[in-house]
Amino acid sequence: MLTSTAVLLNGSRDLTVAPVALKDPVDGDVIVEISASGISTGTEKLFWDGRMPPFPGMGYPLVPGYESVGEVVEARPGARLAPGDRVFVPGADCYRDVRGLFGGASRRIVTPATRVVRVDPGLGDTAALLALAATARHAIAGLNTTLPDLIVGHGTLGRLLARLTRAAGGQPTVWEVSDGRMDDARGYEILKPADDSRRDYGCIFDATGQAALLPELIGRIAKGGEIVLAGFYEDPISFAFPPAFMKEARLRIAAEWTPDDMRVTRDLVESGTLDVTGLITHRSPAAKAPEAFATAFTDPTCLKQILDWSAIA
Repeated sequence: MLTSTAVLLNGSRDLTVAPVALKDPVDGDVIVEISASGISTGTEKLFWDGRMPPFPGMGYPLVPGYESVGEVVEARPGARLAPGDRVFVPGADCYRDVRGLFGGASRRIVTPATRVVRVDPGLGDTAALLALAATARHAIAGLNTTLPDLIVGHGTLGRLLARLTRAAGGQPTVWEVSDGRMDDARGYEILKPADDSRRDYGCIFDATGQAALLPELIGRIAKGGEIVLAGFYEDPISFAFPPAFMKEARLRIAAEWTPDDMRVTRDLVESGTLDVTGLITHRSPAAKAPEAFATAFTDPTCLKQILDWSAIA
């Protein structure tokens, strides 16, 4: 029976690294040995502290992780990949006795080859950023192609949105309230909201996941302006109707990335068009995952925490 070592979230703030049993691969599957996996400060934080609203596949114990990169070590017939291929893995549901939500924080995973994306080995562990970068790309290039004038939040997602906007020829303003995240502007201005008097933004992207900001953002758009919710929101979305009515406000929710978003984003990163440097601020051995998760969720200077699986057999 195939086995692995994985991060197990057993309940609210109850996280361990433990052995798990894997399902047997079938035709079209690959076995991937993971070298690095990222920790999401959006959805995974909500699972970690027990505040996630009802979500498909919820339940404990679960293996988190949808930002993994590794090497194919076995390819079953029909997989169209070969041992040695470097791939990005957006999670895996391959465990016998625990839930795979999202399943990528494991030394080994079994997954259909169609779910992984071949990447340039030269990207190293920065390839783990592809999920978040593709999420940002989908928000910008989804149902509406209007570039943001204002991006709220200068965390990892906000920075990726700003960099993609600049690469597309836009000139966004970015809001941030944390002093520790006012740095590393790449051709755009970072302001605290109180220092910005503008109230005619045509398109605002929120990357904070804070539903309480919506009334403030409605007050900052031009008539007919659009607000795009690009984060993941724990609280119900609400706002006073009259101000939104007067502005004829439009609200769009950006969904998760598509396979096309992933392919385009990979090409943008590999060509250097989208710069992902400086976004990984913390790296920890996978054996220290409990401490790494706590740091990722509580330290405002942590943009992206990466777990290094290389020391796990």
